Amino acid sequence: MKPKSFSRRDLFKLGAAGATAFAGTETHAAGKKAGPVCEDGGCCITPSGDFYNVERGNPLPYKLPIEKQREIGMLRETWQLEIVADAASNAKIERPMLRADGTALTFDQLMEIAKTQAVSYLKVITCNNLADPLGHGLWEGVPLRDVLWHCGPVENLRHVWYHGHHNEDPKQIFKCYLPINRIFEDPPGELPVILCYKLNGEFLTGERGGPVRMIVPEAYGFKSVKWLQRIGFTNAHQSDDTYANGNNDINSWLKTFARFADLPGKISASDAYTIHGNAQIGISGLKQVQFWLRNVKEPLPANDPHFTKAAWQDAQIVPFDGMAIAGFNTAPLHPAQFDPKTKQPREWPLRHTLCRWTAAPRKIAPGSYELRCRTIDANGIAQPMPRPFPKSGKNNIQKLLLEVVA
Repeated sequence: MKPKSFSRRDLFKLGAAGATAFAGTETHAAGKKAGPVCEDGGCCITPSGDFYNVERGNPLPYKLPIEKQREIGMLRETWQLEIVADAASNAKIERPMLRADGTALTFDQLMEIAKTQAVSYLKVITCNNLADPLGHGLWEGVPLRDVLWHCGPVENLRHVWYHGHHNEDPKQIFKCYLPINRIFEDPPGELPVILCYKLNGEFLTGERGGPVRMIVPEAYGFKSVKWLQRIGFTNAHQSDDTYANGNNDINSWLKTFARFADLPGKISASDAYTIHGNAQIGISGLKQVQFWLRNVKEPLPANDPHFTKAAWQDAQIVPFDGMAIAGFNTAPLHPAQFDPKTKQPREWPLRHTLCRWTAAPRKIAPGSYELRCRTIDANGIAQPMPRPFPKSGKNNIQKLLLEVVA
């Protein structure tokens, strides 16, 4: 399946003007999903070329001629990362890394650090303005803090900002911020922010953000900036992420929600129908996936916009399958997700990832139906609660239409 691309400009339009359009309770779908469809395996791994793209740049840097890519650092042999103290604040670091004096971090130097510090973990990439995940994979990199310490951070440090290549055009800069505390200290059981160079055991392509991109495990995709080239320490007490200008909540954690796979919209009553799909596991974890099949002749629950009184039925979460993950056996798996000895997940499904769910095949009487799915998170809260607000990520209840003929 050829991935579809969305520009950041398109998504800014959704952010600034699309809140009303997506503020309803449900996400409607008929037939194929808008994002990659996971049909087998337990952990929904997306091949690098099958991710849906949300990207910024005109021209896109990875589509430039190879000599130009070499010139701008889009190849591993020429990539460099500058790390500076923000000139607009009084942040202080002892050893900035600069191209001008030859001290910028090179890819070879990053690989030297990776020999002892590399980690990998599963993470789903989701755009907060789209209803479906963009893809899910095993990302490998070096914790950002292990590089930043080389710069000798000293004082007046509240945030770190970062951006990727922008064609030497300031209007194309896509800039993000992270609190300094999130970078240097992971909460118990949490994963580190990483300078990422591999996906599913292979070096990142330019399309996936290579040579090096940021990966922020609990965040929506806009925090995981592609084509990373510059980082700045700052004492600014308030971030000014580029994405904030599109009326986006830039501090939202991933939400938990269920989506259907590629289900037929019309079947025969003589055929068994298997209801199945994917679930994104956000910061609040996942306890259960449920579905609800309603004959359209039956009334909807009154005064119940989130369908809490509906006849939901439990689905089954498909077990973890590490064999389906390219590069899994040799990856430096992070112990917050996996037991180092057994290489089994600490729990399944894991937070910040994607999993499959399914229900037993069933025959359905002729008629017109609505089919919905939802999650129950680890706190016992049903989708779309506890955060049904569209600008902090979409977790609407999905509805499919199904026609069953005799």
